[in-house]
Amino acid sequence: MLAHEHRCDFAGVTPVPSNTGRYCFVPEIYHETLGTIVDLLDKFDSQPSNLTLPSIAKKSFANKLYATYLSYLPKSKIAFSPKMHTDDRGSFTELIRTNDHGQVSVNVSKPGITKGQHWHNTKWEQFIVVAGHGLIQERKIGSSEVLNFEVSDKKIEVVQMLPGYVHNIINLSETENLVTVMWANESFDPNRPDTYAENVVANEERINYDE
Repeated sequence: MLAHEHRCDFAGVTPVPSNTGRYCFVPEIYHETLGTIVDLLDKFDSQPSNLTLPSIAKKSFANKLYATYLSYLPKSKIAFSPKMHTDDRGSFTELIRTNDHGQVSVNVSKPGITKGQHWHNTKWEQFIVVAGHGLIQERKIGSSEVLNFEVSDKKIEVVQMLPGYVHNIINLSETENLVTVMWANESFDPNRPDTYAENVVANEERINYDE
């Protein structure tokens, strides 16, 4: 249990946990090489710079080591700033990367701005608008049918960007930023971006919605 020592008595050489036991004991013991520990600590330390969370199994040694590592972080390392990619349309910031569960990013679109206008082969994404009022459009490659999803912070929804579907996201507000949390099933690889430019609506006409 947390908040007090683990106590026990012994049956031969086997510890028998007991709150009133005469001895203290370590409930879990791990056997790891020094090289493994150093490698894990290097991964933990580099996470703020490369944003990649190490793969950690539940109740594993790495899980316990990471918790211990974090509990000793100095104040100067508790907060860190990921790189924001900014332009006149807004910003895009990667927040978390993983080796096998993709990445999480946050996108900020200024009033009236359209972002996206591309499609992916094997990558799929989920968009969650957490501030503002927007329109997400999708169109299957080779089809003329456009799927429209009006989204806002008044009703949190998860909209899936399907492989083989051109998609965009439009800020419908004339005054407020549109803030969208984005998850992708694979971390972005600049050498294999799997991103192909194409407009959802060929003539780029915007559908008008009342706010």
